Amino acid sequence: MNTAGDGLDLRPFRGVRYVPARIGSLAAVTSPPYDVVVRPDGLLHLESADPHNIVRLILPQAGPSGSPQARNDQAASTLHRWLAEGVLAPDAEPALYVYEQRGGGLLQRGLIGALRLSDAAQGVVLPHEDVMPHVVEDRAGLMRTTEANFEPLLLTYRGDGDATGATAVIEATARRAPLLATTTEDGYSHRLWALTDPADIQRVRADLARHQALIADGHHRWATYLRLRAEHPSPSPWDHGLVLLVDTARYPLRVRAIHRLLNRLPVDRALAAAAPFFRVQEVKGPLDRALESLAEAAAGGNAFLLTGADATYHLLDRPDPALLARTVPADRPEAWRTLDATVLHSTLLGHVWGIPEDSPADVAYIHDTEATVEKARRDDGTAVLMHPVREDVVRELARQGVTMPRKSTSFGPKPATGLVLRTLTDD
Repeated sequence: MNTAGDGLDLRPFRGVRYVPARIGSLAAVTSPPYDVVVRPDGLLHLESADPHNIVRLILPQAGPSGSPQARNDQAASTLHRWLAEGVLAPDAEPALYVYEQRGGGLLQRGLIGALRLSDAAQGVVLPHEDVMPHVVEDRAGLMRTTEANFEPLLLTYRGDGDATGATAVIEATARRAPLLATTTEDGYSHRLWALTDPADIQRVRADLARHQALIADGHHRWATYLRLRAEHPSPSPWDHGLVLLVDTARYPLRVRAIHRLLNRLPVDRALAAAAPFFRVQEVKGPLDRALESLAEAAAGGNAFLLTGADATYHLLDRPDPALLARTVPADRPEAWRTLDATVLHSTLLGHVWGIPEDSPADVAYIHDTEATVEKARRDDGTAVLMHPVREDVVRELARQGVTMPRKSTSFGPKPATGLVLRTLTDD
């Protein structure tokens, strides 16, 4: 059955899930997406939560001298052992999975399935951020060795805003008893249903075939999917990749910023270098109050909040227009040239601080605000805290084919990793 034309083509797959009798609790074996785990503290916390925590598959460790391939081999061995021991097991029949998250006053529902990665998908799925080659290489090595998709990408599409088509099927399904339900330590509740009725699946796929999607989270995994598809002759399981599709007309997401940690630049040096080109002023803490100052400044133009070992907060705003004219590429739309991330990467990192953005030793990308501040203060680096971009700006740039600087946005809530996996050998 292939109802997809020029739009999204989502198909059922045999989900691989934890067997409740073989684990302590479902919450204890789940994890945030791999790039949200703050290493090493977050990694160790998850590893100690349960011996079968999914982090052992998405971020395998093979000792301090372990090569990337050794880590990937370890993940594959762990996956095969858990399947053989019955810790994980494939569902009896292919399904699309209705997934629900609740928390913080937000309700999100969507569909998890295997999305076709056809050549046309380049125009059907819209990326909005650049990717880092070394991260794509890392993810490709893991997926290639384990022959699995452990984490769904988060994709958004704009439905009609009412309970029709796929959304009607989702909401009817959510009134039934779920396959699983759990609450993770962040306070979010999660429920999952299997959608196996052929009529329901046909209705969902026919509706989705009318839409294109924006990558909300998972640009590196999307690039990895396309790379691995190109490595394998079609048809093969590599023609599809695991995704979560959310109708944001019905279930709006939150958009947060991804912060930067400058590992080898103390904050006093960062401020001194920026002072000739930006207004630099100390703002009062604590962190929540300092972030309010950042939001107020960002309403009027580019603004960044810096902190480090001195435990004070400094606002950088009002950049020198002449410097921006010299450093920001002029061949992009105005909406792109005025992004905070554009000014950070093109002007501050590239010219004021002289830091290569693609060097993990120099720049770390961290989703959690408190963790960014804590690591900067502990390691005598500089936390550069960002203000989030509006979703409509992201979507419009993506439709124009304009990619934002890497790690510009963080859409959420992100799906919990470990609720349902896709192994290519079982699909």
